[in-house]
Amino acid sequence: MLTASQLAVIKQTVPVLQEGGEALTRHFYERMFRENPEVLRFFNPAHQKAGTQQRALAGAVLAYAQNIETPEALASAVELIAQKHASLGIQAEHYPIVGANLLASIQEVLGEAATPAVIDAWGAAYGVLADIFIHREKQIYDHHQQDYGWTGFKRFVVKRAVTESDTIRSLYLAPEDGKSLHPHLPGQYITVRVAPQAGGEPIMRNYSLSNRPGADQYRISVKHERTREAGAPDGVCSSFIHQQLAEGDVVELAPPCGEFTLDTGDDRALVLIAGGVGITPLLSMLYAALEANPNREVLLVQCVLNSAVRPFASELAQLQGDFPHLRVHVRYSDPLPEDSVQQGVSHGLLDSALLDSLVGEQAPAFYLCGPAPMLRQGWQLLAGRGVASEDIRFEFFGPATDITA
Repeated sequence: MLTASQLAVIKQTVPVLQEGGEALTRHFYERMFRENPEVLRFFNPAHQKAGTQQRALAGAVLAYAQNIETPEALASAVELIAQKHASLGIQAEHYPIVGANLLASIQEVLGEAATPAVIDAWGAAYGVLADIFIHREKQIYDHHQQDYGWTGFKRFVVKRAVTESDTIRSLYLAPEDGKSLHPHLPGQYITVRVAPQAGGEPIMRNYSLSNRPGADQYRISVKHERTREAGAPDGVCSSFIHQQLAEGDVVELAPPCGEFTLDTGDDRALVLIAGGVGITPLLSMLYAALEANPNREVLLVQCVLNSAVRPFASELAQLQGDFPHLRVHVRYSDPLPEDSVQQGVSHGLLDSALLDSLVGEQAPAFYLCGPAPMLRQGWQLLAGRGVASEDIRFEFFGPATDITA
């Protein structure tokens, strides 16, 4: 528990965090990677370079300070972070490393403003938060062992590799030991650990499961991340998956994680809005929703550049044939000459006219996944339609306010 004086000090630092939170978190990561390089393996360099990791942490620290007396208000954010930590194998012994570097960064960035009282208060506040995460992550690890049969990483064999579009490749993965798979929750992701260079350091990346929960294999569908900067390398892991992994190869997987999952107890009409590769968790949700209630009204809006990069076209057509209450609408933002407007296909960005024509006066549950600009647009459109925030679920790496503000 924090003392009254410690709580007061934390609240007094809110303006400082609002003004310079990102400068603090940039310094923190630079310091931690320099002083404790053993933690580098838990971080995606692309997120560091883009600044999304720094912004996400700055937003989390600020939210914690703003809600220091009501931490229960941060339950959803805590769950998101705890699931991410568990997917990467973060352990209790890593928290003192983070705490030491965070407090040192506060001292080094704030200088004289980092009084002993500030350091004491933030040290205590960090200890409380670390205990919350350690406790929740232990529960997740226990759940992994009980339901999935393993924690950490397990060897899986690439049983099949399928080209879904010009940019997306699917891998079908089965346990090397031949044991059956416990059904994942629709919308969850797994962590893939591979070593792109022989003898090199392994890297970890999260990829959503795109197949039906309960299948005898996991399927991930990976976009080849290509840089637009001259001379800069493409995505290391996605390039390895697209260009080197072959059927029969072995990768390591951690059990399914993630809080962006379908509410299977909600039988209302369902609208899934996907942007690009963001369709992957929504496709798993689609299978689960249709299997649970074949008569449920479900609409999938697939926003994509054009038919060359559109994945799962034939698979979705098959589902439409099998489930008459499923509607699929494709929205091409940069159509090819052959991508003509027709029944179920239109051109442009996600807009209110499209939602009016497809959703009408319904009051469904909405699930969104895709790039940040699409999520922001989708959130604004739905909020403008009067959709309650609790009826809009989305998956995004970063502060939620980047989408909802």
